[in-house]
Amino acid sequence: MALPEVVIYTKFGCGYCYRAKRLLDDKGVAYTEHDITMGGPKRDEMMSRAPMARTVPQIFIGDVHIGGSDDLAALDQAGKLDELLGTA
Repeated sequence: MALPEVVIYTKFGCGYCYRAKRLLDDKGVAYTEHDITMGGPKRDEMMSRAPMARTVPQIFIGDVHIGGSDDLAALDQAGKLDELLGTA
């Protein structure tokens, strides 16, 4: 079974972005990072995927919008993150 793609939209110097990436790194999860510090097409892509999102990071696992760093950590603490990642 293929693992879902993990995508994270970040900005330079964002502590919450660092925290989310560290959690994913600690779990050994590969992810694609899009730096939207300067805006551009990847910011537009993030906004189309999560229209209400105004902050970073914004994290997607497959087609599921997780939200930000706190949301990712809450999923992990609840024991649901590994299941979404396909690593449970």
